[in-house]
Amino acid sequence: MESLMNLLNSFSGFLWGPVMLVLLVGTGIYLTVGLKFFTFRKMPAGFIGIWHGRQSTGEGEISSFNALMTALSGTIGTGNIAGVATAIFIGGPGALFWMWMTALAGMATKFSEILLAMYYRQRSPQGNYVGGAMYFIERGLGPKFKFLSVLFCIFCICACFGTGNMIQSNTVAESLSSNFGVPNWVSALGLFGIGACVILGGIQRIGNFAGKVVPIMALVYTVVSLTVIFNYSDRLVDVFLYVVSDAFTPTAAEGGFAGATVMMAIRYGMARGVFSNEAGLGTAPIAHATATNSCSVNQAMLGMLDTFIDTIIVCSMTGFAILVTDLWRAPEALNGVALTTAAFDLAFPGGIGGKLVTLCLLFFAFTTALGWCVYGERCAIYLFGDKALMPFRIVYTLAIPVGAMVQLDLVWLIADCANALMAIPNLIGVLLLSPLVFKLVKEYNATGKVHTFDDEQERKAQQ
Repeated sequence: MESLMNLLNSFSGFLWGPVMLVLLVGTGIYLTVGLKFFTFRKMPAGFIGIWHGRQSTGEGEISSFNALMTALSGTIGTGNIAGVATAIFIGGPGALFWMWMTALAGMATKFSEILLAMYYRQRSPQGNYVGGAMYFIERGLGPKFKFLSVLFCIFCICACFGTGNMIQSNTVAESLSSNFGVPNWVSALGLFGIGACVILGGIQRIGNFAGKVVPIMALVYTVVSLTVIFNYSDRLVDVFLYVVSDAFTPTAAEGGFAGATVMMAIRYGMARGVFSNEAGLGTAPIAHATATNSCSVNQAMLGMLDTFIDTIIVCSMTGFAILVTDLWRAPEALNGVALTTAAFDLAFPGGIGGKLVTLCLLFFAFTTALGWCVYGERCAIYLFGDKALMPFRIVYTLAIPVGAMVQLDLVWLIADCANALMAIPNLIGVLLLSPLVFKLVKEYNATGKVHTFDDEQERKAQQ
């Protein structure tokens, strides 16, 4: 077992190494330029679309707003609390700057993924709206690329049971145990009961739950973080300037902080940024493909804000809370959740700060499990048809209490590898279909709408 763990650890390190990060971020830069900075120019329209997205404007299963919230439920998670702290602890304050750069580039990747998912989505025999990398690869690139679609679905299902399910429930159980003394079996039963009520109700119930909980969850965490930041508001400007300057200069060792090179800041900032917002992994488009939106580009403009909200807003809250308190260079060398908790405890004495972090972590983790259920079930439909839908939901629900009760070192490594492997077929599809993305955006700029893919019309055009 130890040799297997070492092998997977090395494989995961290779997959998430510089080549993958350059590929992910490089794709975002290429698409940003190819789209002529469309994602930056249309950000205001995207935010307006969030409000209008509460109403249905076409066929689908859930509103555009609930589709965005479902996708956000899958991205806003433990990475926003623990991942940001780890990036700063290892890479220094400059890592936060590279997280921002990754997010800005990632907006174009997320936009393109969602646009293709909406354009090539289809309706299954039982009326489920399905779309995502597996569909736009097969329908856009042709049957000879179907093996990439199959691989994407296999990797996604592996990741959804690991990263999206068992690891999240384990995080909840361990947090409740260490901070509130709740036995793991009690957490397991509670998560199983709530999870069953939501998940077995299908995409509509998951979307409605996410539409109500995720905005409140993100707002509460932002307000709590701002309370910490405003307590040290006199340091805010200096910290911001330090983040920018430190992104291009080495960070000296201070306190428990061992120092960091510029490359460490870039690597860990990019890695944690990608891990948090998932731009390029191909997950969020699966949720957006269920939206009741008649225009692919409009849904993509709304969906690209997933990356902005997750990283530029929520991750920044954690980063600034840590940096303004100067705890990142404390003598005791705090890291991960412990570092974030210590920063919050300074603003909320008596241990209240730690409990607030724990509660936010619980909601983040649980809603992540819900979002990933949507990703996994749509991949199951692609592989096995509509008949797989309910069995998948049942098995997924049963995995929640298992994750809360057992050690997950091996599961974590497998899921981490599967997460990276998902990105490969997805990015191949996005890059090969990027001329179509540019064409559809050009069509949208000229007419204000985009037609959807039609198999019969496509066959006639090719004859």
